[in-house]
Amino acid sequence: MAKQIHSMIRVIDEARAVQFYDTAFGLRIVDRLDFPDFTLVYLCNSETEFELELTINKGTTEAYDLGNGYGHLAVSVDDLDAEHARFEAAGLNPRNLVEFAPAGKTIARFFFVADPDGYQIEVLERGGRFK
Repeated sequence: MAKQIHSMIRVIDEARAVQFYDTAFGLRIVDRLDFPDFTLVYLCNSETEFELELTINKGTTEAYDLGNGYGHLAVSVDDLDAEHARFEAAGLNPRNLVEFAPAGKTIARFFFVADPDGYQIEVLERGGRFK
């Protein structure tokens, strides 16, 4: 069974966004992954394991157009390969399986699928920080 684990939004100013979500919702940084072109900051509170993922694209200074800004809902599953096959068999048109392994270290395995309205959903294999 799928379990919701995070939702992602893009922000321009990490400190300002972290302060807002802490003040407004008591969300605190639980993990931070820094890469050459972007940073991922995961926020959560004691009420739930569900996280808000802030993506900070380095060098971006203009506000995102929220009408077509990219974001996604994420769920985790125990057996990613079986779920991908099930989605294919059901005609849900999942995108290719991806192994995200910058510098050779696997951080996540996932695929994306779009709902009927075009909203993107990331299906991650459970493990590591993705429970």
